Amino acid sequence: MKNLPELSLSLDPLTRILYGAIPTKLLLTAIELKVFSYLTEPMSGESLAREIGAHRENTRLFLDGLAANELLDKRDGRYRNTPLANAFLVEGQPTYLGDALTNLAEWMRPALESMTTLVKDGPPPPARGSHPPFRARETEIYANCQRAGRAQQTAATVSRLPEFPSMKRMLDLGGGAGLIGLAIVAAHPTMTGIIFDRPEVVEVAQRFTREYGLEDRVTVLGGDFTQDPIGDGYDLVWTSFAIRRGNLDPIIRKIHAALAPGGVCVSLAEGLTDERTKPTMMINSVLAVVLGGNDCLFDEGEIAQAMLRVGFRSVHSRVAKGPQPHGPVTLDIARK
Repeated sequence: MKNLPELSLSLDPLTRILYGAIPTKLLLTAIELKVFSYLTEPMSGESLAREIGAHRENTRLFLDGLAANELLDKRDGRYRNTPLANAFLVEGQPTYLGDALTNLAEWMRPALESMTTLVKDGPPPPARGSHPPFRARETEIYANCQRAGRAQQTAATVSRLPEFPSMKRMLDLGGGAGLIGLAIVAAHPTMTGIIFDRPEVVEVAQRFTREYGLEDRVTVLGGDFTQDPIGDGYDLVWTSFAIRRGNLDPIIRKIHAALAPGGVCVSLAEGLTDERTKPTMMINSVLAVVLGGNDCLFDEGEIAQAMLRVGFRSVHSRVAKGPQPHGPVTLDIARK
């Protein structure tokens, strides 16, 4: 008689991966239907269905799914945003991330739909040309990611540096919307700063310097920092996910030259471990990029080693505190 296999393993890890597609679709659909903007106060499923012009019973089932995934609270048949949804998913809030999450999903979609082809045939040929208006729009979309905690956390981290009180001038290299650089400058009574990124991107940053009343202390500089001058005499250079593997040593050398004696460079970037298989969230978040032929991620310690190679006298590295959109990342603090 043939015996059934004896197994001590659970299927749970496989089913969690498979069912993970459902919460993603629930979230993106709720953003598209602007569900969270209606549910800042308790509302029945029937009332919401009328507001959004939807099927009553399927709306209730859909809302139950959102509640099961802790995006809504349900009490006595009425639904209301959780604090998480209220903070990040209500349109019009300065920390609204619906557009950013939708854009990320769209960015990942081609690789998800073509993964078998990418694995079998390799990445497609590099696309020609660029689209500056899209980059500016993308900067505006992701600005809220900076002010939804990253800017505040970075300013708190940098302000704890022992050199911070005596710093006079800083550079936010590859600063995007510039809200991190603005937060650092705002945390200091007299510091001035420069936000450096591509010309169409720093146009967005310029608007934020006016919005936060820092135009007299923060200026913007447009260019390609891999080729163009970035200035000098800085006491602090902050850079976040802007450096890429292909130009690591030249950029770190340029940063070192731009710093005043005793200046500090603080870099935030990924640091892959376990033979480039961890952190899991980081690997998942960038798979669309690396399958497309742009494996630009750093191993743990790679940036710190480059900092020492080009002449920094010391580097202190640690896992960055606070929530990060891509999972655990490395903070490298280098002193000239």
